[in-house]
Amino acid sequence: MCVIIQLFDYKKIVVGAMIETKFTTKIDFAPITVQDKAIYESYLAGESGRGCEFSFANLYLWGRQNFAVLHDHVLLFSQFDRRSVYPYPVGKGDKKAVLDRIIEDSRERGIPCRITGLDSAAKETLEQLYPDKFRFHSDEGSFDYVYDINDLADLKGKKYHGKRNHLNRFYETFPDYSVEPIGEDNLARVKQMADNWYSTRLSENPDADYHMEKAALNKAFKHYRELEMEGLVLMGRGEVLAFTLASRLSEDTLDVHFEKALSDVQGAYAAINCEFARYIRQKYPNIQYLDREEDMGLEGLRKAKQSYRPHHMVKKCWACLLEDGYDY
Repeated sequence: MCVIIQLFDYKKIVVGAMIETKFTTKIDFAPITVQDKAIYESYLAGESGRGCEFSFANLYLWGRQNFAVLHDHVLLFSQFDRRSVYPYPVGKGDKKAVLDRIIEDSRERGIPCRITGLDSAAKETLEQLYPDKFRFHSDEGSFDYVYDINDLADLKGKKYHGKRNHLNRFYETFPDYSVEPIGEDNLARVKQMADNWYSTRLSENPDADYHMEKAALNKAFKHYRELEMEGLVLMGRGEVLAFTLASRLSEDTLDVHFEKALSDVQGAYAAINCEFARYIRQKYPNIQYLDREEDMGLEGLRKAKQSYRPHHMVKKCWACLLEDGYDY
């Protein structure tokens, strides 16, 4: 458990002939560690509809993330796109108290108050508590694609006709294919396949930036057990053809973090997608949805995600405190 200690500063303000001592504070954020998973998820468990950026695995694997516990909430402080931001607090306590502290903290740090990861309910709360104080910005590239697990597992109906064709071609080419959970016995081979995947992509496009993603994936491999990741490997002709890695986001939703397949194996992506949905459905009957995260505004990725017909999207926005004068 991470013990959060609040630090205090004193600031003297001259008011006329009097000196007023104002008690000011800066939230004592600490870097997230694997050991913080249990305490963070105890707060996240009471939430629903949160986007993929709130999964503990994503917080731990990507970027510089810090957190603190205050007013029955987990508060997050992140460096994102060279900006410091405050993801919307996680918890069921007094939202006004915790949001006031976030605004105060941004003042103490001398940075604009930007609150990210707002779904429609969070946006409404912010508008009600601080009318006309924030401006909201939406980015479709950050919306999560969430799928009914049965749709991905069964691919029924006319809308999935093309996907079934891809899948059937794979099964015809690899009639003796197999799937197995990622574990100690195959982790080294999966890592090697991932390294080869990145090497191939970089040879095709040397200017591509895969460094952050590769670092996050290697971190996931290293802490696979501690993060309680769910993974599946697709094997064929004695080699790793594809794999996927995911973790639980909520009681009924699993967040799919990584999915890689050999580009020269037709239908490999369709196969690992379908087989993983079947695997999770059998192992965890309570899981209804797979969150396959964002498209980041990439047209090719957007088309691929749309082609699987999401059950719904997690639409998110971020807010900027107007009085800061930084409306971006």
